[in-house]
Amino acid sequence: MPDIRVVGIMAKPGIPHASAIVSELVEWLHARGVEARLDPETAVYLDRTDGLAREKVPEGAQLVIVLGGDGTLLAAARAVAGRVIPLFPVNLGGLGFLTAITLDQLYPELERAFRGEQRVVPRKMLHGELVRDGHTFKSYEALNDIVIAKTQIARMIDLETHVDQQFISTFKADGLIIATPTGSTAYSLSSGGPIVYPGVAAICITPVCPHMLTNRPVLVPDNMVIQVVCQAEDGQAFLTVDGQIGEPLLHDDRIICRSSEHSVHLIRPPKMFFFDVLRQKLKWGER
Repeated sequence: MPDIRVVGIMAKPGIPHASAIVSELVEWLHARGVEARLDPETAVYLDRTDGLAREKVPEGAQLVIVLGGDGTLLAAARAVAGRVIPLFPVNLGGLGFLTAITLDQLYPELERAFRGEQRVVPRKMLHGELVRDGHTFKSYEALNDIVIAKTQIARMIDLETHVDQQFISTFKADGLIIATPTGSTAYSLSSGGPIVYPGVAAICITPVCPHMLTNRPVLVPDNMVIQVVCQAEDGQAFLTVDGQIGEPLLHDDRIICRSSEHSVHLIRPPKMFFFDVLRQKLKWGER
């Protein structure tokens, strides 16, 4: 990692004890001659109104500290937008598969990062395009997943799904999840999908509550292109990216997903590996 002179900070809003955490962190950085760039949510904790738009926080930064949970990290990953800037995720509560650094590890791990001794792991992103009337209407980058879900309570939707022009099935279901290995422990897991080791070059296709019980999750190589045609009527399906942003879908909209050119670079505790996180978060082996 290059010499750290500028650090971005993005925090989850509404955390009661976060004001003290952010204040101490900014003072710690300033004492080392490091400029702190804050998003509006973080600036509020210091009673400041000069926060930068989240996508501008990483500009010129050598490190971005994320205070919150996995949702805050997902938003930060999109804000970094393909820049090779390590994210330093600190868990301030909740399950937190991705935010593995605990609050008591904050300063020891920061010291390690400033010495260039941090362990950085890349996580591949997913690129999605919404094609409407033959034209790309919107493009997205996701760290976890791209989801097509129904909007009506009682009605399932039909989703015609292809991989590299090969027809898989028209899923009649509550929805369909296209997940990265990172996203395999999120919505896909709760919908019966497999846990995929982060380094596996694969994309997971997981139907949500399918009408046919024989419709099962499918893993495909990440060099394949997945295309889903929405057969639901206008407004009866919704596209969601990382559970945070999205778009109502129209009949015949096409959602095209492929492995992204971009990766997110996460700083991880030196002795905390993937299966350690699974044992801790999923309570494996506990009696």
